[in-house]
Amino acid sequence: MAERQTYENHTRLDPPFHFFLLPVAAITIGAAVYNVIRSFSWAHLWFVVLALALAVLILRLRQYALKAQDRVIRLEERLRLSMLCDEPLRSRISELTEGQLIAIRFASDEECPGLVERALSSKMAPAEIKKAIKTWRPDYFRI
Repeated sequence: MAERQTYENHTRLDPPFHFFLLPVAAITIGAAVYNVIRSFSWAHLWFVVLALALAVLILRLRQYALKAQDRVIRLEERLRLSMLCDEPLRSRISELTEGQLIAIRFASDEECPGLVERALSSKMAPAEIKKAIKTWRPDYFRI
């Protein structure tokens, strides 16, 4: 990775998904609706249904991949925090929300315990957690 990852640039675009699949699905839906309006037929209407099904499929496949990755991140962070945090903080790791755990993955090992304590005590939102990180631990593997 050429650029150092930070809060400002940590979100990623997946070019095949964002610049090919989504536009093709949107254009297909638009063309299908246009055909139904221009000259109604049951075949054209069925093509609208198929185009919508394709769009839903594309979005759901992306969502499933992200959800599976979030589960792995949750597991990884719980394990990491159980090694980094002392009692009684260790016993409170399960109180962190999925979003908080996913955000904490960007924190360095040194600042994790303090950040976990702050996140739990003030119920920090994931974006607040990311903004509070001083030493960013990049995640270049996010889908």
